Amino acid sequence: MMDEAFVSKIIVYPVKSLDGESVEQSVVLSSGALDFDRRWAMFDSKEQYVNGKRYAAVHRIRSRVDLDNRTIELDAGGRLGPVHRKFSLDTELEDIERWLSGSFEFPVSLRQDTVKGFPDDQLALGPTIISVATLNAIADWFKLSTEEIRARFRTNIEIDGVPPFWEDRLYGRENVNVHFSIGDIMFEGVGPSDRCVVPARDSRSGEVDSTFVRRFCDGRKDTLPCWAERSRLPTFYKLAINTRVLAIREGQSIKIGDQVRIAGRR
Repeated sequence: MMDEAFVSKIIVYPVKSLDGESVEQSVVLSSGALDFDRRWAMFDSKEQYVNGKRYAAVHRIRSRVDLDNRTIELDAGGRLGPVHRKFSLDTELEDIERWLSGSFEFPVSLRQDTVKGFPDDQLALGPTIISVATLNAIADWFKLSTEEIRARFRTNIEIDGVPPFWEDRLYGRENVNVHFSIGDIMFEGVGPSDRCVVPARDSRSGEVDSTFVRRFCDGRKDTLPCWAERSRLPTFYKLAINTRVLAIREGQSIKIGDQVRIAGRR
């Protein structure tokens, strides 16, 4: 029987490095990015991202964004200074920056990009994709919950109805991209995502598991499916797929339940 791949979960991360928000559907922007995904990002005085790669304290901040009302609730739990506050993302930017600066104990600015957001891969602005079965498999390797693995890898679109690592079908050899559709929108898979130190940390405390990368690479190697293009995995510390949009009409969305179909390679 053919795999019946479909979208089972969509997560956007309104502020880069802070908590995600599950949504039933998401508009795909002309750039290929999901609307509200990494729309805002925090910067330090050296114009560098304040993110989990550079500051483990990010993990101890909880956020909740109301996308309809464009408000953000921030909570440091008293561990970093200021406690719970709610702000308007439209009219209280300076207040948010003061809260963040107080939490990190250095100046933090918050910036917005409504066209493409602030993705890690500037050449592949589309959503990142993974299968639910992959998250479940990795959770089993580490005896962690699927929700914890989801929080560590921070992927946008989850696919169900398929086996673990099915998403490795969505890329080919170097310079050979796989074309596929999600609903009525055409994308191309660019390649597997490089991972950083963030997945090795507890998603809420920031505590590092020094064995995580080695154990992850061992698991990835041992379970690499026959359809994965091995030449794209010089290191096994790669997971989920970076994408680009091929054709989009204004207002088109990805929705829960949309089917995912592979069209071919280019």
